[in-house]
Amino acid sequence: MLRAVLIGLGVVAVLTGIGLMAAAHWTGISMLVAGALLLVGTLYERVHYKRPVLRAPGPGWQPTRERFIDEETGKAITVWIEPRTGERVYVAEE
Repeated sequence: MLRAVLIGLGVVAVLTGIGLMAAAHWTGISMLVAGALLLVGTLYERVHYKRPVLRAPGPGWQPTRERFIDEETGKAITVWIEPRTGERVYVAEE
């Protein structure tokens, strides 16, 4: 829900910036840039966020003390890390 609101605000800001620039108002540049940053940041987070897996990864992985509740599923998530590479995996608790 929040993601949709942020994307909507970003689109409105970009369109407002374009409209202001078309009317020769240079303040439109800041609105355009702010809207573009909001859109890029929100969309990047959506792509970058990894979905939780159902079981712990293989040997060499260690659970961290980092835990949170996944907003989409409502399940508790534990973060596991592979110390050699720094790769992280999100594991849903049973």
